[in-house]
Amino acid sequence: MKPLKDCRLVFMGTPDFAVTILDRLVAEGCNIVAVITAPDKPAGRGMQLTPSAVKKYALEKGLHILQPEKLKDAEFLKALRDLEADLQVVVAFRMLPEVVWNMPPLGTINLHGSLLPKYRGAAPINWAIINGESQTGITTFKLQHAIDTGDILMQETIEIRPDETAGELHDEMKVLGAGLVYTTLDAYCEGKINPFPQADASDQTSLPAAPKIHTATCSINWNLGVVQVYNLIRGLSPYPGAFTSLEGKSLKIFAATCEEKSHGKASGSWETDGKSFLRFAAADGWLNVKSMQLEGKKRMAVEDFLRGHRFNN
Repeated sequence: MKPLKDCRLVFMGTPDFAVTILDRLVAEGCNIVAVITAPDKPAGRGMQLTPSAVKKYALEKGLHILQPEKLKDAEFLKALRDLEADLQVVVAFRMLPEVVWNMPPLGTINLHGSLLPKYRGAAPINWAIINGESQTGITTFKLQHAIDTGDILMQETIEIRPDETAGELHDEMKVLGAGLVYTTLDAYCEGKINPFPQADASDQTSLPAAPKIHTATCSINWNLGVVQVYNLIRGLSPYPGAFTSLEGKSLKIFAATCEEKSHGKASGSWETDGKSFLRFAAADGWLNVKSMQLEGKKRMAVEDFLRGHRFNN
């Protein structure tokens, strides 16, 4: 083991979340010998090839960049070996083959947005809020064969506010994550951390998971309790957004309040005064829309929408 400043690091990541962590490592003077990120992808109206957030940052800082299409490509693997990295750091990247994560002598460290072994999977921030958790956290761990199952290095608990959205938790988590990753690397490189295994495989059935969010996940089921619907909306805001139907058009709801109250209305029915409120009936209460986006329109506050919308009935 040796001090972090003497370690050769390879950083792997793609979105803005990963940029915050990479920026902290650069600011601390870490020796980032290469940044590995996704290939440029078509985006926008003109479908112009667009670099990832991590690539944009790496270009600004003059860091060496690799963008492999396939992580088992012989040319990429040779380039990775030639870097002679001591350690790899992965934040919001893709699943790595063993030939990659097991290459450096100190292994590969990952940051995950939950208190592992809870919420293993692609969308831990979303699912913690969707499930109504009051607490979550971040974990640094060593990669191994099965996804999100490696030995834990460090963890930090985060409280979830009752009205917090996935977007807000994401932004809080990336800042805290930057600190945790740096602290982990500093201690790990000097041999001051004893990794410990996650819970036994036999215990996993009772643990909440965090699978990828699909379109079906985002469709609001008004037969559920109003608090469950409210949590779904928070957990999918601002992206990809929970949706329902209003007069035959798709309606995304980004912010709302809920009221547990008997109403005798059919689940999914809605009411409005045409000026200040639009609310939907869930099984046991009302969901009051605060921020929304009707199909073909931009996102807006409910009052602004009502001011310019003419209902069919």
